[in-house]
Amino acid sequence: MLSIDGNLPSRTTVPTLLEPKKTSTVSEAGETAALGETKPAEGVSVTFSGASLRAANAEKTANNDIEESGLDENVQKLLKMIRQLKQQIAEKMAEMTAIMADKRLSPDQAQAKLGAVQAALGSLQAALTSAYASLNEVMKNLSAEDAVKAASLIAK
Repeated sequence: MLSIDGNLPSRTTVPTLLEPKKTSTVSEAGETAALGETKPAEGVSVTFSGASLRAANAEKTANNDIEESGLDENVQKLLKMIRQLKQQIAEKMAEMTAIMADKRLSPDQAQAKLGAVQAALGSLQAALTSAYASLNEVMKNLSAEDAVKAASLIAK
């Protein structure tokens, strides 16, 4: 059985921590340093390459028309998902073409690689079909104008 305790934040007390004594030590070089004092930690520096910034901006602008369409958030998510799945399918198709064109692979190696790509492609196509079905269900409740907007955004 679940029991709820009656501790309210106003009744809860947190003991304070004692601050360490600051004593000084003298190093062999004659420098005095206080114990208990720490230097501020240096932060982590992150640098983004120009290519990654361009890719991030391209992704934003690729879906900018969906975000500015004024459609319901759920419809926007489905449209973005459909675009992403279409892009991934195109990439897998290009990968299949590259495998078939690679003369360095033995027929068995090519067949194994093609099998793996085809399996991934099948799951992507199933996900795309599911996303289209979900969008179709949502579009039934949209106004005619919004349905036309959504249909035009799918075609892009």
